[in-house]
Amino acid sequence: MQEIFIIFFGGGLGSVSRYLVTKTIAKQIENNIPIGTLTVNILGCFLIGIIYALSERYKINPRFNLLFATGFCGGFTTFSSFAYENNLLIKNQDYLSLLGYTFLSLFWGFAATYLGIFLVKKI
Repeated sequence: MQEIFIIFFGGGLGSVSRYLVTKTIAKQIENNIPIGTLTVNILGCFLIGIIYALSERYKINPRFNLLFATGFCGGFTTFSSFAYENNLLIKNQDYLSLLGYTFLSLFWGFAATYLGIFLVKKI
């Protein structure tokens, strides 16, 4: 039961953080591509890379992963929003934005995760 509460707490923090980041970015940047969701997904990939690399390197308590990787990153990033926003781009026949958003999300998501792991290993 304690693990469930840890994930719940981390997920709540991640969800609120996602909301604040996406709203702040949406006010700053107007674009057909959902820059807010793209940003939180890339940041989340970077964070999860750091979290798992730190956990591996320092043999951190598994609850650390539950709080930050499963909870916070799970609440912060959102594949469902990514899928929905891509469907909206298809509905609006904005295929160039669809391709750009999908490519940027996948490329930078993988790159950010790798960078997070790489940085922890080099420190």
